[in-house]
Amino acid sequence: MLEEIRYNHKKRKLLLSTVSGVASTKPNLIRFFDSEVSAVGIITTKSFQLAPNPGNREPVITEPETGCFGNSVGLRNPGLDKALAEIRELRAGRKFRCLLNISVSASSIGDFAILVKSFEPYADSIELNFSCPHAAAGYGAAIGSSAEIAAEYVRGIRAACPNMRCPLFAKLTPNVPDIASIAKAVVEAGADGITAINTAGPDVYMVDGHVVLNNSLNGRGGRSGGWVRQIALEAITEIRKAIGDDLIIIGEGGVSTGEDAARMICCGADAVGIGSSVAMVNQILWPEYFAAVKSDGEAVLAGKANPDVSSSYLSTDNKMHYERHCIIDVLHHDDATVVLTLDGTMDSQAGQFAFIWIPEIGEKPFSVATNQPLRFIIKNRGPFTEKCMDLRKGDSIYVRGLYGKPVEIVNRKNAILLAGGTGEAVLGELAPKLRAEGISVSTYVGVTSHNGGVLKEFLSQFGSYHDVEDCGVPGRVLGSIVIEEPKDTAVYIVGPEIFMAKAAQMFHQMGVDDDCILISMEKNSMCGIGLCGECECHGRLTCQHGTFMNYRFLHGEGVI
Repeated sequence: MLEEIRYNHKKRKLLLSTVSGVASTKPNLIRFFDSEVSAVGIITTKSFQLAPNPGNREPVITEPETGCFGNSVGLRNPGLDKALAEIRELRAGRKFRCLLNISVSASSIGDFAILVKSFEPYADSIELNFSCPHAAAGYGAAIGSSAEIAAEYVRGIRAACPNMRCPLFAKLTPNVPDIASIAKAVVEAGADGITAINTAGPDVYMVDGHVVLNNSLNGRGGRSGGWVRQIALEAITEIRKAIGDDLIIIGEGGVSTGEDAARMICCGADAVGIGSSVAMVNQILWPEYFAAVKSDGEAVLAGKANPDVSSSYLSTDNKMHYERHCIIDVLHHDDATVVLTLDGTMDSQAGQFAFIWIPEIGEKPFSVATNQPLRFIIKNRGPFTEKCMDLRKGDSIYVRGLYGKPVEIVNRKNAILLAGGTGEAVLGELAPKLRAEGISVSTYVGVTSHNGGVLKEFLSQFGSYHDVEDCGVPGRVLGSIVIEEPKDTAVYIVGPEIFMAKAAQMFHQMGVDDDCILISMEKNSMCGIGLCGECECHGRLTCQHGTFMNYRFLHGEGVI
């Protein structure tokens, strides 16, 4: 790896990288970048620790200004055992086009050594996280803020891992008086190069007087995106002067266009990481966007006119803007289900979702059940939804979104809508759309309560409606479905994955075309804008592609 990157800053050669904790955060997303994003040459994993770390509760990311983010994910990761198994499987299953840079985080030299020894056989480089500004005590910036401590860690890791074959990088924080002296200290102690910078700050971010980020640091989180660009360029310049030309620098921080990337190379970087700006580009366009950044940057470095194609991919909308809503009605459908009706509307469609935020409590994503009136169906499943059960008429909450791509209607004469439990919320926008296109609609809902389906009265307007109580038999509703024209029928399924898999296989056996069996894969989402990767489903982010995917794809990929 060293010889492929060394002196890129002098040769004015542009090599792009992903950054730790953003986009390439899961095995299927690493595969996606390696297979689909040809302009990327280095893939960096999230920071792995010895034990699983659930990170902070949502909100973990906020966008106070368009393209400028505050974040406090809290080093969420699956821990060494699971991460190592996933990386090992990745390496065994494919020949990588990209270099794989594995990031690790610990609070002691011994723990770092265990992580490095474990991952080193599968890595092209190891990145030591000495820089996270919102990590627990003893981690991240607690190490990288001191030249003496950071150097001691590198020396200790080198001594504990004397036979390392791959280079070791130290990722540094800009939140220090002299980042150059720290960089010089760690390379003199044995680091092969520097990654800089991590987020600046941390700072507190407010909406209407309420702290947004939800953590034990009183809402403080790092700054990333556009407002750290100049900080990063100045840091790279200082580090290059301090460590000389022979050592590698991976520069990152606020890069969003080819011109930004070229400037970072000119300041001394040998590779350029792109992170927060992916939130301003739909994942469907990531391959084109990264290619445009590389092409534009190479033109600038060659002294040619900047085509500036890359900036055309960047959204100018603030995708995380919160709107305050007043609750105008609360209906407790049963002991564990509440329907909240809010003032205002949202122009939502089936397959999209929004986040509900209760300050000081947290936020979670929900499908919009209906637009007019604006309603959300909430099932009590944990601390946040438990708080939702206590909301009253006249209370205020905040909503952000929409996220995800609307479902593409399949051109068939008949449509069967099938939902398990509160999956019925997704059907509230789907049924009227199908009916408006002249499609015959039959709705089936499996319920656990004798009260029946939550949207029965509403959905009955658009076709036949059947709610079937489980009576202790999960998926009992499936036994009531009859299809007379399977080749002229499309099916839309929402609910728990086990329920959806069973239903999809049943419809396949009935003769419905696999492309006409659409399944809503409602994965956990923590940001909604493509940064965290939590909603990934076989390489697709549901916050970008939408939740609905057809049975042919999901079955072929082994998902269902």
